[in-house]
Amino acid sequence: MSLWNKLKDLVEGVDRDSSRAKNLREEELRQAAGALLITAGGIDGRFDRDEERKVKALLQTRFDLEPNEVRQLFEDSAERERDAVDLYRFTSVLCRELDQDGRKRVVEMLWEVVLADGQVDEFESNLVWRVAELIGVSTRDRVTLRKQVEARLA
Repeated sequence: MSLWNKLKDLVEGVDRDSSRAKNLREEELRQAAGALLITAGGIDGRFDRDEERKVKALLQTRFDLEPNEVRQLFEDSAERERDAVDLYRFTSVLCRELDQDGRKRVVEMLWEVVLADGQVDEFESNLVWRVAELIGVSTRDRVTLRKQVEARLA
């Protein structure tokens, strides 16, 4: 094998590894977002069909997924959420993978899930506050996003 072919194989291998790592990071981001949305839907002790539909719709829209991909992501995210002992395992991924606008979008999605049943209890509000703090979304932005979602749903 020539030096050129060896070099070409090395570069192609790096490209494949880089692509594989990017796909894994994207999947980790999807599952982290999904797990937080599922947490928001169930933190009040009730995870009803409206909240489940809202979570799936948000995941499908945000990540441009096919219906079967959404079902799989929902199941994987639900499993990760059940196994989690804290929010850091998810928020650290969001901080690493998203810019400020992406983080605000996650807070907006949390409000959409929390408001899906038409009411916000103290546990839901507290969850959105904690996630926003952990991912660096300001109080002002968090409140503004809530008002925007409420206005859309009104």
